[in-house]
Amino acid sequence: MALVLSVVFALVAFAGNSVLCRLALLANPSAPIDAASFTWIRLASAAVTLLILVQFTQSEKPLSKRYWADVFSGTFKSSGLGAAYLFLYAACFSFAYISLDTGIGALLLFSTVQITMITVGLINGARLSMVEWVGLLLAAVGFLALVWPDLTSPAWLPSVLMIIAGLGWAFYTLAGKGASNPLQVTTFNFVRTLPLCVVLALVFGLFQDITMNGFILAAISGAITSGCGYAIWYRALRDLNTTQAAVLQLTVPVLAAFAGVVFAGESLDVHFYVTSTMILGGVAIVIITGAKMRARAA
Repeated sequence: MALVLSVVFALVAFAGNSVLCRLALLANPSAPIDAASFTWIRLASAAVTLLILVQFTQSEKPLSKRYWADVFSGTFKSSGLGAAYLFLYAACFSFAYISLDTGIGALLLFSTVQITMITVGLINGARLSMVEWVGLLLAAVGFLALVWPDLTSPAWLPSVLMIIAGLGWAFYTLAGKGASNPLQVTTFNFVRTLPLCVVLALVFGLFQDITMNGFILAAISGAITSGCGYAIWYRALRDLNTTQAAVLQLTVPVLAAFAGVVFAGESLDVHFYVTSTMILGGVAIVIITGAKMRARAA
């Protein structure tokens, strides 16, 4: 029961990031917050929340000098790439949601992540069966069908930004793969984004366009749906295999799409239904078929 509740909370939190960001940036520039401020408040709130969680759950405490020595020593090493990928994801995510609907943004994000992870696997020598290739082709065609109307119109930039956000999240995930202490590594990465947040705030103007509602939405996105959401998800991963985790994440764009209808007054058309079915169905075929083949080989 605890595992089910943890998984449900984490998946709702992931979808909640899209909803909160879209609500905060809706009808920009008259929105309650600008995209740059949403980004740095979200990352800073998540960093603070994760530091508190680490303080009460980990042996190495943030109040010790050694902890901060580890944080700063890894910033300019290969381990610091995780923070760069995380910041790239968060910034592009926010700026994309100025114009994208909640469901389309989440679908672009998560499909980019899954397709990128599969592609990296192929580059590293993975072999796909005929069924898996069909699934990947179905997902790729659905992905192109989803973005093509925007890429052929003046509104192409938000879609490209969300695709870049997906690439950032995919490489962030790959950089942290196999971490012995995911919560600690996640906290390090969020803390290491703070200097980049300062640069972002200075470039776009500190507290440029922030109302109290905007600040609250960004802080909730950081503290609850990012900080707590990621912490609970990584804890749940201990009891989930890779296939279960990947398939469960495919529900996030669906949750986000319907939340966008309920909370942001958006609408879903036939184009979204068809392309989302192609993308999520194709990725699910690759994941599930691959898991069955590995099980038989074992």
